[in-house]
Amino acid sequence: MSYAKPEALVSTDWLARHLDAPDVRVVDCTYILPPTTRDARREYEERHIPGAVFFDIDDIADSDSPLPHMLPSAEKFSSRVRKLGLGDGSRIVVYDTHGLMSAARAWWMFRVFGHGDVAVLDGGLPKWLKEGRPVEDTPPMPRDRHFTARMNRFLVRDLDQVRAALDRKREQVVDARSAGRFRGVDPEPRPGLRGGHMPGALNVPYTSLLDPETKTFLPAEDLARVFRHAGVDLRRPIVTSCGSGVTACVVALGLYLLGRDDVAVYDGSWTEWGGRADTPVATG
Repeated sequence: MSYAKPEALVSTDWLARHLDAPDVRVVDCTYILPPTTRDARREYEERHIPGAVFFDIDDIADSDSPLPHMLPSAEKFSSRVRKLGLGDGSRIVVYDTHGLMSAARAWWMFRVFGHGDVAVLDGGLPKWLKEGRPVEDTPPMPRDRHFTARMNRFLVRDLDQVRAALDRKREQVVDARSAGRFRGVDPEPRPGLRGGHMPGALNVPYTSLLDPETKTFLPAEDLARVFRHAGVDLRRPIVTSCGSGVTACVVALGLYLLGRDDVAVYDGSWTEWGGRADTPVATG
């Protein structure tokens, strides 16, 4: 069994062969989850894949929202990525320093805003470095490139839509957080959030989709097995969620590889749901 939609991933070998291709743009999309205090931008400035630009998830976001890194307007997204030299006709390859985590968020964002020619580097910077491939600390000098943003709202869900989906059982909600956080026995990294999960949600920790050593995606048959074991019906509509809308995109990417290009992400995720007093919470 092979991936139904393999174009969403590229290997380190592929990127090494195409690094100098005129249409390929490489993007470091590292985001550091709280409470870790690492500085993703500084790490990028010290070491990145040659030619890579830095995509700041917290900056390319809705600055008026009290929630972290919510989707920006199409105009803001277009303005920000244009200045990074990312635009129409670009083959965009995103990666992160975790192996595979926050790069999936940028992959999903580009798809939301109408750019389908985007792929995630499988295994990310750790695999690239382990193979002895080149890095640099030279800041790139990208030239502005026109980006046509067309927002696909079918790939996004808000709180009211998720609440209705759960009430009517018309969409499955798949939570990418760890099992302990999902059950409410482990604390949330952000203060002020209740523990537990949305009633009726299913738990597929995003790490369960990755090889524990290489941080690359599992083969297709193993991916499908993980979802089935969690009770996910791969034929029915699916919405993914997590802590703040980042690792939910890893699960959405895993489902995309299995042929599900219609999976939506709940952008506010548990930061929104678990931070309110009027939303139901289940534990255990």
